[in-house]
Amino acid sequence: MRYYDYLMPSVNFFGPGCLEVIGERAKILNGTKALIVTDKFLSSLKGGAVEKTLEYLKSAGVEAVVFDNVEPNPKDTNVYEGAKVYKENNCDMIITVGGGSPHDCGKGIGIAATHDGDICDYAGIETLTNALPPIIAVNTTAGTASEVTRHAVITNTKTKVKFVIVSWRNLPQVSINDPLLMIGKPAGLTAATGMDALTHAVEAYISKDANPITDAAAIQAIKLIAQNLRLAVANGENLKARENMAYASVLAGMAFNNGNLGYVHAMAHQLGGLYDMPHGIANAMLLPHVCKYNMISNLDKFADIAEFMGENVDGLSKSEAAEKAISAMFRLSSDLGIPTSLEEAGIKESDIELMAENALKDGNAFSNPRKGNEKDVENIFKAAM
Repeated sequence: MRYYDYLMPSVNFFGPGCLEVIGERAKILNGTKALIVTDKFLSSLKGGAVEKTLEYLKSAGVEAVVFDNVEPNPKDTNVYEGAKVYKENNCDMIITVGGGSPHDCGKGIGIAATHDGDICDYAGIETLTNALPPIIAVNTTAGTASEVTRHAVITNTKTKVKFVIVSWRNLPQVSINDPLLMIGKPAGLTAATGMDALTHAVEAYISKDANPITDAAAIQAIKLIAQNLRLAVANGENLKARENMAYASVLAGMAFNNGNLGYVHAMAHQLGGLYDMPHGIANAMLLPHVCKYNMISNLDKFADIAEFMGENVDGLSKSEAAEKAISAMFRLSSDLGIPTSLEEAGIKESDIELMAENALKDGNAFSNPRKGNEKDVENIFKAAM
């Protein structure tokens, strides 16, 4: 096997109440004035994650200014606006509070604050040349795992195409996963982010770049999601289910941060860029269809996934067991109330050709275990319609 690296934040905090460390951690990173990157809902929530973050920072003697104009599927315009606030207020660190959108936008702001030119020009792998400001990522959803990854996913508003900046420089110095911040999140958001985490774990497990360490993380993530996601959606106050989903999300993030992804994400980025579809919903609708296409690339691993998801595979052939994995994914999505088809979600068949072309250019496509062409990707989109 060729050599590989394994990246994640230097320090990671888990468990109920761990947000309380944020003030001391900001001081350790020599922060004097932080830009809080979040969205308007979280910034307006009384007693919520943003308000608590501000209180802990104030107690530690760290000033802060809030930028809450982050949109879902964060745009390059959000990044530029945030970078302007960062510079005008002489901030020296970034604290992201929320799910994937604030985390990705915060990374983008760090890039824009330290690199010249159009942020879109930095799309790709290890294109960054300068150190970013220190970043602390406070996570409030169990799904994207952006708080522990080197990926910054931004939408180019001119082309309506998502692009990814992948660099070790994007890694937050500190991640905080406090399940108390996830209590009471809406069922729909819980379902979408949870299916995003499952997609991370499955794609990392079958990726051509998988290794024994990423496999271990992905396997445990799949098991935890299969056992806890329905519970978290059914009762948003279930702290144990929330905590287990937080662990699953981080494990899935550790897996894909180092083992990479595949066609599900490459295709989902097109739905997010062109239609502004929530990322987790796009992944959930595409996952079983892409897995069906990928199944012949590694029947053993797909048979494993069926077992990890709680399916009885005793006496089945590898092919039959692998099919059970696909069925389990469809059933989980259905149980969670995810839309059953792209057509139901308003996707136009006339856009499929363009989306397929752009999906194969997406950086995630290169680690897919089965190599396809535009017609193959078009057919997967059509199967999901």
